[in-house]
Order: sequence, then structure tokens, then C-alpha cells
Amino acid sequence: MSHNLFIPSNYKAVLSPQETEKAIMKIKDAFQRNLAFELDLARVTAPLFVETGTGINDDLNGIEKPVSFDVKDLGGTTAEIVQSLAKWKRVALAELGIPPGEGLYTDMNAIRPDETLGNVHSLYVDQWDWERTMTAEERNLDFLKWIVRKTYDVIRRVEKYICHEYQDLQPQLPEEIVFKHAEELEEEHPEFTPKERETEACRKHGAVFVIGIGANMPGGEPHDGRAPDYDDWSTPTVKGCKGLNGDILVYNPVLESAFELSSMGIRVDKEALRHQLKLAGEESREELYFHRSLLNDELPLSIGGGIGQSRLCMLYLQKAHIGEIQASLWPQEMREKCQQNGIFLL
Repeated sequence: MSHNLFIPSNYKAVLSPQETEKAIMKIKDAFQRNLAFELDLARVTAPLFVETGTGINDDLNGIEKPVSFDVKDLGGTTAEIVQSLAKWKRVALAELGIPPGEGLYTDMNAIRPDETLGNVHSLYVDQWDWERTMTAEERNLDFLKWIVRKTYDVIRRVEKYICHEYQDLQPQLPEEIVFKHAEELEEEHPEFTPKERETEACRKHGAVFVIGIGANMPGGEPHDGRAPDYDDWSTPTVKGCKGLNGDILVYNPVLESAFELSSMGIRVDKEALRHQLKLAGEESREELYFHRSLLNDELPLSIGGGIGQSRLCMLYLQKAHIGEIQASLWPQEMREKCQQNGIFLL
């Protein structure tokens, strides 16, 4: 398993484990307060598990299997630990009657047992999941970019705050985030893998929003996988590009690579849902509760995303491993190698 582990040369944590725990609380309090203010979001309570077979749980890029269990007092009904809340949040917008321009956010805790463990991937996922009701006129790139800029401004503001609180930490993020279509990155570096393109772009610009993740590019492959039933990754936009979704990526100098902080996007409308289910060969999903609700105009148009809590803390506190931020399970070989190199895993 150690081949998934990157050890920075001469790594030394800036904050002690005790200082780190206090800083994590400060970051989380400040970030959610600022995000809620900027995007006009109200905090709601979210489920840890949902009923299997409703289509509400997410299968992310289509292959991950959720943790499931039988519920004795519900006649053996099977429930699944959530993997993300992209579709649940849209149902919640409808049930709460949240109007356009307003939204909700929640603490999302998930288990992803198929994750490949390493510096930035854990079995345990903690993120702020947010969703905001929108109008049909806002289903365009300009609105997506406006939301991305507001989100990035919050990311920078909290970085400044935590560096003020801990003088040994220095701000690293650039003032502006650059927008790049996945097709543009492929055209610039067809010889690179998508991850290598991300690192090259982040090294050059510092912070990049990669637009259009999920659809096949001219080279024949998608930049990265996306399930067909939440983000709109197929709608044509500009210059032969597709997609109204993307990822916020920044350059992480500790890990010397691109570092994903957030995945977000304008969600599918009826037409995009049908189109993407067909492309994915998943037309049968139209019979599931979530998909029927959307096709019957029972769910609002929305934009939403997830922002990794532990990843943000990693970046701000200049940590080499997500296990320095959260408690999880790691291969023994990885634990030993981290210990040998001054990386304290909780």
C-alpha cells in the first residue's frame, strides 16, 4: 500500500497534534459561517443512511458500492450509508420549499469502502454538502462561474483568518481562480493523464476550476468519472466544450500536486437526466423514486456541491496526510512509514 503514499522531503508539521485539533475547530466554525453567508444557505440536518432502491444515494462515478445493512424493525429493509448527498439535498430543497437564490448546507459524513487509501483519500469522508435553488435562466456557465468565485473567496478568506491565528502558517492561495474546460487541458497536454494536466494547470495558476467532468472529450475518455444523475456534464457550452459542472483545484506545495477541494455543478434538468442516463446505459434508473420525482417536475432546478472539510484543514495547516486531520483506518505499512517520517496519524 505504500505506493499510494507520498512522503514530502524533510517534512515537519507546523502545528503539534494538540494545536492541530484546536485549529480544526476554528477552521470549521469560520468556514461554514462564511459559506452560509455568501451563498445564502441555512443549515439543515442530514441523514447518515438512506433506504436502498430509492435512487437517492450517490454512486459517485458509477462503480463504488455503499456500505449497507438490514433494519430489523422495518421488516428487514436494507439501508445504505450515504456516499454523498447530491440527490438527497435536492429532495430537501423541494420538501422545505426553499426559493431560488437560497439554499441549504449540512455536515455530510460518509463511508467509501472502495476508496484507494493514501495522502488525500480515506475511508471516512467529511464535507460540507450544499445545494441552492436556481431558475431556468441561471442554467449557464456565467452563473456557475459566479458561484465558483464566491466559494473560492470564502476559501481564501478562511485561509487568511487561520494564518492570522497561527503566525507560523503563511497564505498560499492566489487572489483569483482560473477557469479551464477539461477539453482545453486535454488539447494543451494530450500526452498527460488528466491528473497530470490538473497538476500542470495548478502549478501554473495556483487555483483552477476545471469545467466539464463526466463527458467524453475529443480524445475519447472523460476527464474523470461522474454519475449520470446529479451533475449536468453533457450540455454543450462554448467552443465545442460540454458540461455545467467541475472541480475546484489548488496547488498543494506540501504534496507537490493538484489538490481537489470541491466538486460542484449545476444539476441535471429533465432533458439532461434522460440524455445522460442513455449515454451511461442506465435508462432503468428512470423508475427510481428520485428520478421519477425529477421527471415529474417535483424537484426544483438547483446548483450544489461538496467541500472537503479534512482536505481544507490539510491545506490550511500544511499537513502531508489526511490522517493528521481525521481519525480513520490505514494499512499498517502506511502507518509505520508515516511515523518514520514525522507524520502523526490520529
